[in-house]
Amino acid sequence: MTTVKGATSTGGTDSGLRALIVTIYGLYAREVGGWLGVSTLIRLMAQLGVEEPAVRSSISRLKRRSILESERFDGRAGYSLSAQARSILDQGDRRIFGRRRATPDEGWILAVFSVPESERRRRHTLRARLSWLGFGSVSAGVWIAPAHLQDEARDVLVREELAEYVDLFEARYLGFAAVTDEVSQWWDLASLDRLYQQFHDDYEPVLARWRSRRTKDDEGEAFADYIRVLTSWRRLPYLDPGLAPELLPRDWSGTTAADLFFALQRRLEGPAHRFVEGAR
Repeated sequence: MTTVKGATSTGGTDSGLRALIVTIYGLYAREVGGWLGVSTLIRLMAQLGVEEPAVRSSISRLKRRSILESERFDGRAGYSLSAQARSILDQGDRRIFGRRRATPDEGWILAVFSVPESERRRRHTLRARLSWLGFGSVSAGVWIAPAHLQDEARDVLVREELAEYVDLFEARYLGFAAVTDEVSQWWDLASLDRLYQQFHDDYEPVLARWRSRRTKDDEGEAFADYIRVLTSWRRLPYLDPGLAPELLPRDWSGTTAADLFFALQRRLEGPAHRFVEGAR
């Protein structure tokens, strides 16, 4: 069974700050060619309560990880998304802003892999990528996902140079146990449900606060809330395989969490975008 890891917190850790920066680039840099000036990014992160030295430190780490690349534009210092980062973000849009669910008769995709002991690090990377794609574990070298993840799985395995270790198969479940019982063994749905519930608990008050407003929107506040919401949300769809609703536990928190996220998106994305336009 795959174990769901991570949390919805977007606190002040270095990894948390990097996640906020990636969210900003994903939302606002790609629409203008993938580049943001350093001064602009510092102003935007200040709205999130992050001081300049911490921003610069996080940028340096993102550069070392080949997510950002130094580039000057019209004499201004800044950073662009790398080609690989842009590809990952483009692909991620389908997960983060979509609500794809399998159908009961859709079938499955199996990933069967074997990695030599001399390449144990590649084995760890492969398992991590399959888990991040939403695959569940049937046994040591056999992982499973709904068939609709086939194209995404192929793209990621090729991009990460892991395809040589994996064979992919289309499959149908033929028994003997009830498929709902098997699904609960292949995925740790209880842990994922708790993460969805935590997201809902964290951000339902945010939506209530915005819905109760009687004054003009504070665009800076909308920007800060939207970045935090999206940064917390965007990891969850990757941990969710998108199983058919018939295979999910009763009272699945993922449904109410998704409803909340999209309601917040509708409420906040407009004023947040206007704030960023004013800060460029």
